[in-house]
Amino acid sequence: MDIKDILAQIATTEAPLARQMLMTGLITRVLEDRGKPAPVLIGGLALSYYTREVYFTADIDLAYVDGDALDAALRELDCVKKGRYWIHEGLDMAVEAPASGLAGEDAPRETVEIEGGLRCIVIGLEDLIIDRMNACKHRKSEVDCEMAKLLIVRYRDELDWAYLERRAALPENDILAELRTLKDREAP
Repeated sequence: MDIKDILAQIATTEAPLARQMLMTGLITRVLEDRGKPAPVLIGGLALSYYTREVYFTADIDLAYVDGDALDAALRELDCVKKGRYWIHEGLDMAVEAPASGLAGEDAPRETVEIEGGLRCIVIGLEDLIIDRMNACKHRKSEVDCEMAKLLIVRYRDELDWAYLERRAALPENDILAELRTLKDREAP
């Protein structure tokens, strides 16, 4: 499937998560065709993926080390830079790369296979929980508090609790007490 076919498929896909995942898969393909690594899906769209669309976001957030390569790939996909976002006007989609990397975020990432031979890499679940808990505590974001709880309840038996506690205890996070409270409170 070529770029124009995939863009046409995105245009006719109704489900927001499916549309955004297709676009992320297309961006990944363009970068990998140029010999570049895959970007990592982070932020609200990663949260939407793991919550199966309980949470909705309007943009695609990516972590990527080579900003110039990502910019070139987005230009090839007919996106236009407007402020901090790359906008695809015809698809009404926005892409942002707020992080150049994920230093210290070592939870296993999820590779999502998408139709048409596309794939995308999603931040590890444990790292996403830490991100949401930081937003909850340090930015007083009630939505992120609820999303952290939801992820812990939904994935409790799959989580690497030792990793979560190690990351939560780091001085830049300082959320170990909150994590333990959630772990105990949300126990079945």
